[in-house]
Amino acid sequence: MKRAARLNAILDLLAATGEVSVDELVERFDASPATTRRDLDSLAEQRLLTRTHGGAVAQTVAYELPIRYKSHLRTQEKESIAQAAAALVAPGTVVGLSGGTTTTAIAAALAARDDLAAQGITVVTNAVNIAAQLATRPDIKVVVTGGVIHSRSYELVGPFVEQLLRGVRLDIAFIGVNGLDAEGGATTHDEREAAVNRLMAERASRVVVVTDGSKLGITAFAAVGGVDLFPTVFTDAGADAEEVATLRAAGYEVLLAG
Repeated sequence: MKRAARLNAILDLLAATGEVSVDELVERFDASPATTRRDLDSLAEQRLLTRTHGGAVAQTVAYELPIRYKSHLRTQEKESIAQAAAALVAPGTVVGLSGGTTTTAIAAALAARDDLAAQGITVVTNAVNIAAQLATRPDIKVVVTGGVIHSRSYELVGPFVEQLLRGVRLDIAFIGVNGLDAEGGATTHDEREAAVNRLMAERASRVVVVTDGSKLGITAFAAVGGVDLFPTVFTDAGADAEEVATLRAAGYEVLLAG
């Protein structure tokens, strides 16, 4: 396996498991321990992982793998959520989309909606990849918040984002998260993204958390909000039934897609 492919494969494995060891990678990729350590050191220098004694972990409390390394994970679940979420959007609607792989899938689903062409929709987003994805659709007005780009997630953060969001109203906002727990609420790995997500939700008449089932019961670093701010959750049909029941008991409306 070539080095570039091996590095990507290491990141894929980290995204799936959260932790790897040198011995595991040696066995999996048939590379020497010295080569494997150099691979991990190289990725650590790029801040794509954190080195540990004997291996590496995927993230620290305020860090996550770049979106490009997560976009192919649980794609079927995210696609089912995206299709169901996009169906909630009527022509003429003002839609808020935070960053994330599931919200990116929602943007693609909206772009494929031929019935929106007559009245169009407006999409307000702080994710530059989503803005670029929708920019070629003349029936979709794209409003980009501005701000400082977060290189790990393509999201714009900071006071410029907040200034624009305070001046708009959204009909519906779809918010991606890194964790959703009945007690801790919605959370992300980055406190700046959490602040933007919270404000976007506050500016919307209806707010929907969109997340695949793997993030239920998980608590990340930065709190975004609880059931009062995020009463509705869209997740996939394969989500753990106990986690879904716990969220519903806490007052969340949990919708299952697929």
